[in-house]
Amino acid sequence: MINAIYKHRFLILRRIVQVGLMLLYIGGNVWGWKFLQGNLSTSLLLESVPLSDPYAVLQMFAAGAIVSSNLVIGALIITLFYLVLGGRVFCAWVCPVNMITDAAAYLRRKLQLDSVSKKQPASRKIRYWVLGLSLVLSYVLAIGAFEFVSPIAITHRAIIFGMGLGWAMMLIIFLFDLLVLKNGWCGHICPLGGLYALVGKVGLVRVAHDESKCTVCMKCKVVCPEMQVLHMVGKTSEQVLSGECTNCGRCIEVCDDDALNFSIRKLAKERGNETNN
Repeated sequence: MINAIYKHRFLILRRIVQVGLMLLYIGGNVWGWKFLQGNLSTSLLLESVPLSDPYAVLQMFAAGAIVSSNLVIGALIITLFYLVLGGRVFCAWVCPVNMITDAAAYLRRKLQLDSVSKKQPASRKIRYWVLGLSLVLSYVLAIGAFEFVSPIAITHRAIIFGMGLGWAMMLIIFLFDLLVLKNGWCGHICPLGGLYALVGKVGLVRVAHDESKCTVCMKCKVVCPEMQVLHMVGKTSEQVLSGECTNCGRCIEVCDDDALNFSIRKLAKERGNETNN
C-alpha cells in the first residue's frame, strides 16, 4: 500500500491540488467562501489579490477591449508564478481538463491502442497555430474568440454551477483523446498549453535525467504526455528544458532506476556554457 502511494505520489498530489481548487471555487461561488472567488479566467484571492488568465487578457487586448488594471495585475501575477515554477505546471496541476485527458490516456494504454514507437499523425505545433489564430480572430471579431469555445472554461463552469452541456464537452474531449489522437487536446491543440509552453521555457523547476542510472526501459516515455521532451533518455545526463514539459512527475514515478527526478534549473552552468561557446 505504501509502495503504491509512493509510486503515484505526484499523481495523488496533482489530484489533491486540482480537486482542492475546484472545492475552493465552488465554495466561493456557491457558499460564499472568501478565500478564492471567481473562476480560472479571473479570480480574487482573499478578497484583495487579483488573479487573471494571461491568455484571456491577451484576447481582450486583441479584441480592443478596455482592460482594467486589476486584470492586468492579475495576469502579471499568474505569469510570474508560472515563470518561476515552469509554464505548463498549470496544465498538469490546475486545469480540470487534465483529469479527463489523463483518464483517456490511461484507458488508451490499457486497451493497447498505440505504442511508444508509433508516429503521431498530427504535429504538436498545432497549438501554437491555434494560439495565433485565436488572437487574430479576437481582433477581427472584437471578442475573446477562444473563451467562447474553451473546453477548460466550459468544464470549469460546469463543475461549479452544474454540468448541463458541460458533460458533452467532457465526453468529446475524452473520446477524442481515446479514439482519435493520443494526448490530442492537451498535447496538440490547446492554445493555453501553447502559451504556457512559451512561458515555461525559463521556468526553474525541471526534470533531470541521470544517464548513468538509466536502463532504457522507456517506461517514462510511455506515460509522458509530451514524450518528445524526454529525447535525452538513455543518451545523456541533462535537464528537460523544453517549455512543453508539464512537470507532472509521472516519468519520475514510473522510473524504477531513479534516473529521473525534479531539480532546479542549472542557470549558472548554462550561462557558463553559453559564454564558452
